[in-house]
Parts: sequence; structure tokens; C-alpha cells
Amino acid sequence: MKQIIVYFVGIAGSGKTYLTKAFSDWLDSQRVDLMTVNLDPGADFVPYSADIDVREWFTLGSVMQKYNVGPNGAQIICSDLLITLIDEIKYEIDLTNPSFILIDTPGQMEIFTLRESSRILIESLGRERSIMVYLFDPVVSKTALGFLSQLFMANSTIFRLELPQINVLAKADTLKDDEIERIVRWSEDPEYLASFVERKTLTLELFRVLKDSGFFRPLIPVSALKGYGLEDIYDGIQEVFYGGEDIERVLF
Repeated sequence: MKQIIVYFVGIAGSGKTYLTKAFSDWLDSQRVDLMTVNLDPGADFVPYSADIDVREWFTLGSVMQKYNVGPNGAQIICSDLLITLIDEIKYEIDLTNPSFILIDTPGQMEIFTLRESSRILIESLGRERSIMVYLFDPVVSKTALGFLSQLFMANSTIFRLELPQINVLAKADTLKDDEIERIVRWSEDPEYLASFVERKTLTLELFRVLKDSGFFRPLIPVSALKGYGLEDIYDGIQEVFYGGEDIERVLF
């Protein structure tokens, strides 16, 4: 098995950290050797034992104090400081050489997706063996426009990071069955989603363009709390790397 790097990405509060823990626990139960990496310097607590933790080098609080900046400015500085840790991170990974590396990205999604340091990190660790799990927030996904906004954000991360992507509906246990069914159908059927959106907001023709461009991909309902959907994530990863998928089609 080739080494696979999984980046967990999503808006703040979508559940990246707990899904990282749940998936690491599931892989461990399957006797898959793995490492977990925390890249969020502002995390007060992580529920898993991080093998590599950016907070060992700097935290959001220490950067705020050292550079006399607020939390937003500190997040940007921390992102740029990430470049200085790449050699150390690679050394730790090479020393252990696990089959899976799970990377818990910062809470503020744009800090990871838009800063050049993240692209440098991905390239340094190995773009060809990397994949992204994008978390759709369940509360935002309840409305058609909320779901659509996340659909655009999910695809913008593909264009920015140039990684294949698996989309999941996070914290699905907090939703009713009919809500899950509707959201999953939105991810599969642009015409159905269009029926929930006023035509003056977005035309059906644009929905079809999005569909033809590969923007619509089925969501996997997952629950870090109850542990379902984790095997589906694993199967999706295996399909990308070993199922004969055309990477260009997966990406775009």
C-alpha cells in the first residue's frame, strides 16, 4: 500500500478535529498504521494524541504576544511559520513511515486553503499521494442556498489545492433522516436543488453547467460521535488511489 495523506478541510465548527479522531480510531481498529497531525495552533484541545502537533513549536497565543497582533493576524503569521516546520514534519513522517497520515487543518478554512504555505506543504509531503476530505457543515447545509454556498467553497478548494476530494456531510447524527435524505439528494441532483432556489438567484442552466463540470458529487453522511460513514470514507479513498479512477475527472 502506498502512503496516503488525508487532509480534513471545512469551515470552522464543521467537525474536522473530531472526524480526524474518529477516522484514526477506525483505522486503528482495522490495524492500519497511521499518524495524526494537528496543524491548528489555536486549538485549545484535541481529542486524539497528535503524533505531530504544530503547538509544540508555536501557539496562537504565543504568536499574538510575540508580534503584538490580534487573533486574525496571528493566524496568518502561524500559517506562514508553517513553512519553517516542513523539514521537521517530513523527518517525523519518514521516521515512522505510516500507511496513513491524517492532517487536521486549522479551524478557519481560508487560513489553510488560501495561504501559499499550505500549497508548499502539500507539494513537499507529496501531492501525488494526497487527498482531501471536505466537511459540509450540517446546520449550513439545511437550506438550499447554504448548501450551494458550501458546494462552491468545496470546489474552490479543489482549484486552489489541486487535490482529489471526498465530500462528507459532517455531524449527520444531528440531522433528521428526511433532512439527510434531502441534502444528499441535493448533492446528486442539480435539478432537484434548483427547485429549492429562486430562479432569479441562480438559473437552472447554471446548475447544469455546474453538473457538467463535475461540481456535484454525492455526499457521504458521517458521524464522528456514532461512528458511521467512516468505512465509506476509507472506501472512497481506496477508489481514488486504487480503483482506476482518472485523476483529472476526480479533480475537475
